[in-house]
Amino acid sequence: MANSDDGDFRDAMADVVPLRRSPRANIRSGAAAARDASLAQRRAAAEQGPARDRNTLSEEGIAPLDAWYVLEFKRPGVQNGVFRKLRQGRYDSEASLDMHRMSAATARRELFAFVGESHRLGLRTVMVIHGKGQGGAERERCSLLKGCTDQWLRELDVVQAFHSAQPRHGGTGAVYVLLRKSEEKKRENRERINKGRVPYDPV
Repeated sequence: MANSDDGDFRDAMADVVPLRRSPRANIRSGAAAARDASLAQRRAAAEQGPARDRNTLSEEGIAPLDAWYVLEFKRPGVQNGVFRKLRQGRYDSEASLDMHRMSAATARRELFAFVGESHRLGLRTVMVIHGKGQGGAERERCSLLKGCTDQWLRELDVVQAFHSAQPRHGGTGAVYVLLRKSEEKKRENRERINKGRVPYDPV
């Protein structure tokens, strides 16, 4: 009986053709390729080492300064009248950076970025607040930040002059900073001056 059933089954299935199987997508190999590419990128980054720090400001060897010490600096070429107005607080500060409670490492990064961005935006007078401190650890930190501010501003070429602020602006806990004109501002000034000129036509 079993043989008869087997024969009937084979007769019934004689004209059946197996379905064609579609090729399977090799998802595993795609993921593996992505992992390999990612691994290669990480290896290349590791070989290149850490990203180059554009910050040129000193990191060590900076002495703290007394809370009441007056900061002042002027590059050759800065007019005495301009420096006097800066010292007297007669230029409005267009931006300010408050470094209170910052570590020296954070202040170094923030000051470098602040001065660079202010110059790119064409600002001329800005203020940096380093603080004076009321006592203890706070006073020590502010004294260090003050010494750092004095050192760092001198190291930045775009800084033309600086002076401790007037009492109404924070006194010796803050400093006015005069920045060099950006190339864009110089161009704008030249265009404004030339716009009003009438060409000279000798007859």
